[in-house]
Amino acid sequence: MNVKNRETTKSVLAQKYSELGDSFSRDNKLDSAFYYYLKSTELFKEEDISTYIAYNLVGMAYIQQTFGDYYSSEETLIEALPYLNNDLQFQVAANNLFGIAAKELKNYDDAVRYYTTILKTVKDSVTRVAALNNIATVYMEQKKYRKAIVLLEPVLKSDILDTLQNNKARIIDNLGFAYYKDNKISKGLQLMNQALAIRTSINDSYGSIESYLHLADYYQNKDYQKSKENALHAYDEATKHQSIDERLEALAFLMSYNQEKGVNSYAILFVNLNDSIKKVRNNAKNQFAKIRYDSRKAILESIKYKGQRAEILLQLETQKSQKYLFFFGFVALLGGIGFIVNYYKSKTKRERLEANYTTETRISKELHDELANDVFYAMTFAETQDLQNPIKKETLLDHIDKIYVRTRNFSKENSPVETGEHYEQNLKEMLNSYKSISTVVIIKNGEPIDWSKIQTEKKIAIQRVLQELMVNMKKHSQASFVIIGFDMEQNTLRIDYSDNGVGFSQQLILKNGLQNAENRIETVKGILTFDSQTNKGFKAKILVPK
Repeated sequence: MNVKNRETTKSVLAQKYSELGDSFSRDNKLDSAFYYYLKSTELFKEEDISTYIAYNLVGMAYIQQTFGDYYSSEETLIEALPYLNNDLQFQVAANNLFGIAAKELKNYDDAVRYYTTILKTVKDSVTRVAALNNIATVYMEQKKYRKAIVLLEPVLKSDILDTLQNNKARIIDNLGFAYYKDNKISKGLQLMNQALAIRTSINDSYGSIESYLHLADYYQNKDYQKSKENALHAYDEATKHQSIDERLEALAFLMSYNQEKGVNSYAILFVNLNDSIKKVRNNAKNQFAKIRYDSRKAILESIKYKGQRAEILLQLETQKSQKYLFFFGFVALLGGIGFIVNYYKSKTKRERLEANYTTETRISKELHDELANDVFYAMTFAETQDLQNPIKKETLLDHIDKIYVRTRNFSKENSPVETGEHYEQNLKEMLNSYKSISTVVIIKNGEPIDWSKIQTEKKIAIQRVLQELMVNMKKHSQASFVIIGFDMEQNTLRIDYSDNGVGFSQQLILKNGLQNAENRIETVKGILTFDSQTNKGFKAKILVPK
């Protein structure tokens, strides 16, 4: 009964934290909102309440995007995926944020894919129009203006937006801009002016910023004065709404119109504003990272104290066991001799045990390399240092944090490979998990791959080999940039891996375990080739017949 009451209290507290996050978010106190969403998420994870976890994580991802931290936002959204379940509202919100992040990071194909997923899952006409408009803006970023026109023209001709003037003006403005860029100049100008007129009539001050920027672009090489006037309007409205990116875009136009006596006041304003917003956003990113770190450290401290209690119990049990050690020693010896005799009588059994021993040896070596030294160091440190000293205590917590991360990574690397319908998603999540502040991981897609037609053993081999390449990169290459490309060439699946790390000689390739990766691919009748020179990066090509 007491346990149940504690769990109920924990759920209530978690919900209050989430509501505090909403309140701070409305007040634009985003660091506090992020903190309470995170605290709420941790408590709801203990209760395994997926809906609230998804809600909090999507809110955190939105805050990270507000400060331009699109990489961290993607990581938070990936963390949210297992909790979205079949909740369409959260799925749409997550895919929309995924699309925004991909667009801002210039992963345009991924952005289109995320927005297209929304189109496939929702029936609400307004939401579908928003997704179509987002896809069109991605096409315009890629200068594929005719594709944008094909999407937006039918929307404008329908009556979906007749009662939603804000949305209608947005579609008209984007369609007009696409026409203008596609050399249908008069038609484009007419629509852009129409959109601005609608926005002015309904006092859509924020929406008018985009209209003014589009018109400033239109007049840039046609009418100096009109371009400048529109850019100034855009700058004034963006300043009113504290919209930094739009202010910078407007200043970019104005810089070319203010050259007097060698001084460009708009250029100076642009530089100062750009430097200021970079500082603010970097500080916010660091603050969010610190909030996550402090939260994790608190969890690890709790784990440490539980571990100390378990260690005492283990010592008592060990002392008790030692009393029986000599008695059972002789019995164990006789049993061992009998086991050895039986072992040599069965060739099949011997081969199976040898295979198991080989696997266990590999795992044991990885455990030794990855964990044993760190655990021994942490234990020695705890025994010999004054943990009342805050610096010593912080050092020990850092080591425990590293042990936790290594254990989690080891578990991931040795867990079974899911080869069903979520294989591609899980594969890319695995690759993206190696992203960090110092390492950028980019996934490029060529011809679409129908993974459902790839044999199970081939999918397992591909995932394990890519995992070995990524682990090798993390441990040895010192790479800051990694690209993995997937493509289909006739009936052959091709995967290209490259990084800008220190590279390897052929001897080091064998030493670092990549020979095992080559053997894996050969077992599925594929080919794995390496191309590497010291200090000139590392490349690998995988070819697997479909």
